[in-house]
Order: sequence, then structure tokens, then C-alpha cells
Amino acid sequence: MEYLLLGFFTGLSLILAIGAQNIFVIEQGLKKQYIFLVCIICSISDLILIFLGIFLFQYFGNFFNSTIELILNILLFIFLAHFIYGKISIQKNKINFNQEVKNISLTGIITKTLAFTYLNPHVYSDTVFFLGNFSKNLLIIDKYYFGLGASIASFLFFFTIAYLSKSLSKYLRSDKVWKQINLLIILFMSLLALFVLFEIIN
Repeated sequence: MEYLLLGFFTGLSLILAIGAQNIFVIEQGLKKQYIFLVCIICSISDLILIFLGIFLFQYFGNFFNSTIELILNILLFIFLAHFIYGKISIQKNKINFNQEVKNISLTGIITKTLAFTYLNPHVYSDTVFFLGNFSKNLLIIDKYYFGLGASIASFLFFFTIAYLSKSLSKYLRSDKVWKQINLLIILFMSLLALFVLFEIIN
């Protein structure tokens, strides 16, 4: 259960931010266009990428030695430091949502959703590399729980921001709310960074 919760909060910290994909999902919720389809594509894609990262590191873990482990932990720490710095630097950003409703075909919305998901370089660094690398030393059963927790966070997040976008619009548009969320993410990721640093030192 602890690894399920760890995966959930780690996954939520990675996804709980205003990026291109999340803005797109919120906008579809505000427009009431293909909400379920957009959410399910984003959520299943995250699940696939999360377990892809976990299985890749599980497979290549058979070839790891202490030097490779150290290099991966250093890269993990650098990633976390960069991630935290990025969260700090976007504190001044303004949020704008496009609510203009335009006709779009089923094929068009599927293509657009897949593009926002798989053409986003952060999805590979955050989801595949970070979650796979972070869970590399867990027992195989704990990796499943960790991945499941992160996947649940994605499903919950996408469906919540899309279907509740109208009622949450007051908060979704608030720079103050997102700044407070960012501070929580920075705190959580800083704790993970300290944990990784401890692993490097020892």
C-alpha cells in the first residue's frame, strides 16, 4: 500500500501542473467536446508510458552495476533539481484558456490528443525516465503498486479537470491557486531529491 501511495503522489506531482496537454484537456472540458475520449486517451497513454519506463528499467536492471546505479541516481537528482527549478521559474506565468468552440471531427480530436501526449518531450523525461528510474530498486511487486498508483493519479487528474472544468473554472483560472499547487509540488519533489541525494552519498 505504501508504494501505491508513493506512486500516486509522485505521479500526481509530475502531472499536476499547467502544461500544454493539461490546458488542452481543460479547454475541451470547458467546450464540452469529446471530454471522455480525450480523458481516456490521455489516461491510458500515461498508464502505457508509466509501465514502459518501469519495465525498461526492470529489464536493463539486469545489466546494472554499482557505477551505472550511481550515474542513474546522479541523473535522477539532476532531473529533480531541474524539475524543481522549472516549477519555481513558472510562478510568474499567467494562465489563459481558449473557450472558442470550433467544429472538429472525431479523427481530428484523436489526432490532436495523441499529438499533445506523445509529441510532448516532457512525457518521456517525466513519465518514462523519472518514474522508471525512481522505481528501479523496488521489488517487482512494489514496482507494480508504484506504477498503478501513478496511473490512478493520471486517470483521476484528467477526468477531474475535464468534467469539473466548469465548476472549477474559478480556481483553474486563478494564478494564486496554481502558485500554491506549485509550492506543494516543489516541497514534495524536494523531499524526493533529498532521498535520491542520500542514496548517492551512501
